[in-house]
Amino acid sequence: MEEEVLKTESELNTISPLVWAYIGDSVYELYVRTYLVKITKLKPHKLHLETIHYVKAKSQANILEKLKENLTQEELEIIRRTRNTENHHLPQNTTISDYQYATALEGLIGYLYLSGNKTRMYEILKLCVEYGNKQK
Repeated sequence: MEEEVLKTESELNTISPLVWAYIGDSVYELYVRTYLVKITKLKPHKLHLETIHYVKAKSQANILEKLKENLTQEELEIIRRTRNTENHHLPQNTTISDYQYATALEGLIGYLYLSGNKTRMYEILKLCVEYGNKQK
């Protein structure tokens, strides 16, 4: 992953929050998978099943709820914008509310990634894993 800023703040604000979530989904899942490989000796199928505990919409929505107290006003605004963006994709096996909050979490991670704010992104990802561990 590149270390430089991929988009300026003004450029980022012209991109759909769903694009932030698209990038954030990949970054989040890669982080979780890497974390699990570091701390376990599971085989790929078991790694996949363990990853699901962190990446399913219900888990992400619960993680976001716990995470909110650690977020800045700007980060909460990114979450609000992403959550409120109309999404024509209908979730399977989850509620619309959980899906919106999961998308909002991914939107925040994607925004931070694209802005080049990797230090803050990793702080948030570490908290996500910590809160995800407490849910299991």
